[in-house]
Amino acid sequence: MAPFFGKNSFMEQIFVLIARLRGQIRDEDGAVTVDWIVLTAVTVMLGMAAAFTVGANIPGLANQLSKTVENTDMDG
Repeated sequence: MAPFFGKNSFMEQIFVLIARLRGQIRDEDGAVTVDWIVLTAVTVMLGMAAAFTVGANIPGLANQLSKTVENTDMDG
């Protein structure tokens, strides 16, 4: 077993591990990635909601346009 104190000791290895963990906790690259993923997902969902809203009204508008064109007198 490694000595408790000194070079390459158990305590030195613990300190190195703690230093690495602190570095990982302070690293914000992962947080920025999560922010972009959430922003992209919200944008896609808003686009889908808009498409469904507009798409639901298209058949009614097409029928109105068809009736208007059908009833339009082109003879003058």
